[in-house]
Amino acid sequence: MTKLNIPFRPRLFETLKGYTSRDFSADLVAGITVGIVALPLAMAFAIASGVKPEAGLFTAVIAGFLISGLGGTRVAIGGPTGAFIVILYGINVKYGPENLAICTIMAGGLLFVMGLSRLGTMIKYIPYPVTMGFTSGIAVLIFSTQIKDFLGLQIEKVPSEFVDKMRVLGENLGSLRWQTLALAAASFAVIRLWPRTWQRRVPGSIVALVVGTAAVALFNVPVETVGSKFVGIH
Repeated sequence: MTKLNIPFRPRLFETLKGYTSRDFSADLVAGITVGIVALPLAMAFAIASGVKPEAGLFTAVIAGFLISGLGGTRVAIGGPTGAFIVILYGINVKYGPENLAICTIMAGGLLFVMGLSRLGTMIKYIPYPVTMGFTSGIAVLIFSTQIKDFLGLQIEKVPSEFVDKMRVLGENLGSLRWQTLALAAASFAVIRLWPRTWQRRVPGSIVALVVGTAAVALFNVPVETVGSKFVGIH
C-alpha cells in the first residue's frame, strides 16, 4: 500500500497525543488569562481601525479557533494584530466597510496562495534594517491613532494621513478631558510598573482592566465606555 505524503499536518494532532488532565488545567487557566486581555484588545484594534467593536470580537474568536486548530505551533496565540490598524483604517475611511471586507478576503486568498507556494522562506532575504524600520514605523502610526482617545479629545473625524492627523489633534487639544487622561495614564502606569515577579500569576494588563473598570463603575467617573460610545453592540 502506498503511503500518502501529507504536506500539511496541524500541530493540534500531535499535541493531543498523551494529553492529560493536568495539561487541560494549565491550558484552561492560560486560555482564561489570554481571553480576558485578548477580547478587549481585539475590540480596541477594531475601534482603532475605524469599525465597530464587535468586528474585533468576531475576528478574535473565529481567527483564534482557526489558528489554534490549523496552526503549525502549539504555543502561539492567534488573533487580530495591531500592525494592520494603519492599513485597515485608511481603507475604511476612503472606501467604506464593504470594500474593506472585500480587501480582507482578497488578502486572505493571497496569503493562502503564498503559503502553498512556500514563500514564507523568502523572509530570510529581507534586510534586518527594513524589518526594524517597518516595525518602528507601524508602532509610531499606531501610537498616533490612540492620542485622541488617550486624551479624550472631542473630534468627530480624524484623518488617516499621519501629518494631517497630527495637525487636527494639535488644533483640538483644548477639548482635552482630564478624567479620561487620568484614567488612561493610570492604566498605562499599572501595566508598565507591575512587578515582573507577579506577571506569571496576574498580568498587569488584567489588573489595569479590572481595577479601571471597577473605579469607573464605583465612583461614576465621567468617561466614555464601550457601551456608551458604541450603542447597539451585538
